[in-house]
Amino acid sequence: MYSMKETCQKVGMSYETLKYYCNEGLIPNVERDKNNYRIFNDKNIAWINSLSCLKDCGMSIAEMREYLELCLKGQSTIPQRQKILAIKKQDLLKKQQMLQKSIDYITWKQDFYNDVLSGKTKYVSNLIDEDN
Repeated sequence: MYSMKETCQKVGMSYETLKYYCNEGLIPNVERDKNNYRIFNDKNIAWINSLSCLKDCGMSIAEMREYLELCLKGQSTIPQRQKILAIKKQDLLKKQQMLQKSIDYITWKQDFYNDVLSGKTKYVSNLIDEDN
């Protein structure tokens, strides 16, 4: 069993975020010790790691709550959960494509600047009229 602080260290989450997730009901089955402090087991840790991933995927608290409710209903809700995850995956793939396009632009621009600085390429600008 792990304290809040130990759990935060294990999952790489701030104390405030973990407490918020607990208060929002996103971490079910959390036990309490004799002093009424939350204590977490390995299953809680695994679920908190899943929550972090869902958050990183762009899920809102409401969406995470919906996903959790489906998980708690068991195996019969797997098709619904798959659909939720498929939508998030598509969103992430679109973002990945946009990021790659931005990375490609920056790489091209850096190469252009390097070529200008080395004298390989003449400097041109879309913002400055070099002829005047």
